[in-house]
Amino acid sequence: MYTLNCKGKLVMIEKPLVMGIINITADSFYKGYLLQTTAEIVATASQMLQAGAAIIDIGGQSTKPGSTRLSADEEIKRVIPIIAAIISKHPSAILSIDTYHSQVAIAAVAAGASIVNDISAGDMDTNMLQTVANLQVPFICMHMQGTPATMQQQPTYHQVTETVLDYFIDKIAACTKAGIHDVLIDPGFGFGKSMTHNFTLLKQLAVLKILQKPILVGLSRKSMVYKILGTTAQQALNGTTALHTIALLQGANILRVHDVAEAVEVVQLLQAYDGIA
Repeated sequence: MYTLNCKGKLVMIEKPLVMGIINITADSFYKGYLLQTTAEIVATASQMLQAGAAIIDIGGQSTKPGSTRLSADEEIKRVIPIIAAIISKHPSAILSIDTYHSQVAIAAVAAGASIVNDISAGDMDTNMLQTVANLQVPFICMHMQGTPATMQQQPTYHQVTETVLDYFIDKIAACTKAGIHDVLIDPGFGFGKSMTHNFTLLKQLAVLKILQKPILVGLSRKSMVYKILGTTAQQALNGTTALHTIALLQGANILRVHDVAEAVEVVQLLQAYDGIA
C-alpha cells in the first residue's frame, strides 16, 4: 500500500486507482473531450468524480508526437481558471497538473491542484524538481526519449525496460535529494517508443515494482491500441480496456484514462478475481 500526501489530503493506494484526463487544448489526439467552456469542463470533472475517479489530471497543452510547446504564460491562462472552478465545486477533489513548466506548477498548486505530473520528469525545466519539493506535493515522473516534437523519430533502445528502469533509479534519487517525498513513476507509453517498445514495456511492467514506487500507466486510446486494431482513437475504448487489464495484472497502481467508468469496472472485476483463493 502507498500513501500520497496531497497538500494535507491523503490518497491511499490500497487498490488500483483511476485518474481522469481533462485536456484543455484543441489539438488533443483524442477528440472526445475537446471541451470549450468552463461549465462543460467542470461538468465533465463532476461526472468523472461520480464515476469513481480518485484524481483528475488537468493539462493545458498537447504533448502528442510532433506537438509544439506552449509558453508557461499561455498554459497558465488555460488551466488556472479550470482548476479554480473545479475546486470551488469539489473542494476535496484531488487534482494533478500535467505540465513541464515549473511556473505552471506553482500557479496550479496555488489554485488548488495538489499533484504535479511532468512528462519530462523535470528534464525540460531544470527548476521543476526543487519547485515540487518546495510545493510539498507528489511528483509523477514519466520516462520520455527526446521531446514531444522529436520523440517518435526512430526511437532506439538496446533494452527498453532496462533503460527505463535505470532512468527511474537515477530520477528517484534526484527527487529524493531535492526533497520530494512522494514520487510516482510512469513508463511513458508512446513517448519515444516504437510499437514493439510499448508492448515490451507492458509485458515487463512488473519489473518496475522493484523501485517500490506507485506505477501509473497512460494507455488510454493511444496509437499502440488503435494502430494494432486498424481503427482510430475514437474507436479504441475496447482495446484500451484490454490493455488496462494487462497493466493491472502486471502491477500498475494508477490508470490514467479518458473513460473513467469503464476503467473503474476493470479495477472492480480484477479485485473480485484477485479475491478468489
